[in-house]
Order: sequence, then structure tokens, then C-alpha cells
Amino acid sequence: MITTIAFLGPAGTFTETAVHKFAAHLPEVETMPVGSPSEAVAAVRAGQAEYACVAIENSVDGAVTTTFDALVEGEPVQIYREVDIPVAFSIMTRPDTEDIKRLSTHPVAFQQIRGWVKEHLPEVEFVPASSNAAAAEAVARGDADAAAAPARAAEIFGLETMAQGVADIKGAATRFVLVGRPGKPTARTGQDRTSVIFTLPNEPGSLVGALQDFAHRGVDLSRIESRPTREAFGEYRFYIDLIGHIEDQPVAEALRALWLRAQNVLFLGSWPAATPAGRPPRDLAAADEWVARARRGQ
Repeated sequence: MITTIAFLGPAGTFTETAVHKFAAHLPEVETMPVGSPSEAVAAVRAGQAEYACVAIENSVDGAVTTTFDALVEGEPVQIYREVDIPVAFSIMTRPDTEDIKRLSTHPVAFQQIRGWVKEHLPEVEFVPASSNAAAAEAVARGDADAAAAPARAAEIFGLETMAQGVADIKGAATRFVLVGRPGKPTARTGQDRTSVIFTLPNEPGSLVGALQDFAHRGVDLSRIESRPTREAFGEYRFYIDLIGHIEDQPVAEALRALWLRAQNVLFLGSWPAATPAGRPPRDLAAADEWVARARRGQ
């Protein structure tokens, strides 16, 4: 059986690198390059692809808001895996280029190389692209003079590399997630991440109360973001990642409490964390056994 994964194309993006990492956990994989994270998730909703591979967070620039919005643009979807991809760029040009006046890359990527550009190409004009590989393609067409993209893009589009390993902050990485239709969460590993999206009544203390539901149960939050609902000023959706799996009793109890408190809750999944980000919830089985022994007078 062939598994189709939609991803931000064309070939040569960091997203494509993430696709190949995810492919190790799947049967034979066919890739579907699209123009945006929204299109990739829409392909899953439409049944054109089993999964979408999308960037969700960058260690330098933070949340990828286009992905956050895509997750709530239609029918529910679910995250099954994640992978962290180290991010460093090559600066590439056409072989005959003598003067670089226009540099193209994805806006998120540009934030990660601003220092290098200021030092080496101070007069250059930034040309935003839908992806880093699309920027390389634009250079090959003559629509820009240089691109910041993964090294492989130079090979794909016949460009020359003038600088390698460009990154203002060494060790930068982008987290990608594998999104599919709702189903049984990926099996618990003991080093897991769970994500939910929710809205709350516009009342004093509603967010504090929701966060305390996790704190009281010892559930560690690794991220909290908010995005406007686009329905009215002052109305927001909250996105949280927490350490643990829905099969962990403290996590399940905290999510139950959130459901009772919130206006609505969307479960985005539980899956293995690429790198440990906090303390997993305590195993309550030992505490239950202690109480049981005390009741028996042991």
C-alpha cells in the first residue's frame, strides 16, 4: 500500500527532509508537493493524501502560525509523530551571477540569516518566497539573484553555492509534525507529547483556572500559544503542548477537567517527543498501590 504525504514543496525544502524521516515509520511513501501548509493539511481533509508533513515550531522564530491556523480550518485532524530538523542554509546563485541585488527565501528563514545578510549583502533586497526551495527555483528562472535554501536545492536547480552552513544562531532547528485524519493515538513511549486547542469563556480567571487544572496534577506544559479566532476582537484559541500521553492518568484527568471548563476542546494527538522537553507525569499506579496497602493495614 502506498502512503501519500503532502508537503511544502517543491523538492529541496527542509520539509522534504522531514518527510524522509517520517517515511521510515511508514509503508511505501509517495510525496505530494504543495504550495503551503494549509494546502498540505487540506489534502488530508480531502482524502488526497494520508498525511501532511508541516513545520509547527522553530527554535529561533517560534510558532509557525500558518500551520496553527491550518489545523483548525476544517474537519478535525490529528498529529501522529514529530521530528526536529537542524536548520542551516546555503546561499546559492546562477553560475553567471556577478552582482547580487535580490535575495529570496522563506520569511521564517530570512529571520534566521538576517545577521549574515547584513554583514555580507547589506544592500540586497529581500524577496519573500513560499518555501526555501521555491526561492532556489526563482533564482534558476532569473527572478532573483540569490537564494537561501537547503544545500540539496542547489543540486536540484543547477545553482552554485557561494556560502554554506549559514545561520545566525548555531544549532537552530525546526520541528515538523505528521498530520493525518483522527484515529487512535500513537502508542505511549514514556517520552511523549500531547497537544490540544481550546477556547474559554471570556470571564476573569478562566485561563488561570484552566492552567491550574494541569499544575494541580503535575502535568508539565511545554508550550502555550494563542491565535485569534477571526470571529471577533478579543476572542482567542489557545494551543498547548504538554509532556505526557493521554494514556497517562494525570494527563487524562487534566484533559477531562479542561473539557468541563472550556467552551470547546480539540484533541490534536499524543505522540513520541523528538527530544525530551520536560518531566513526564508521575505514575499514579504506585500511589494507588500505596493507598490500597494502607487500607489493608499493610
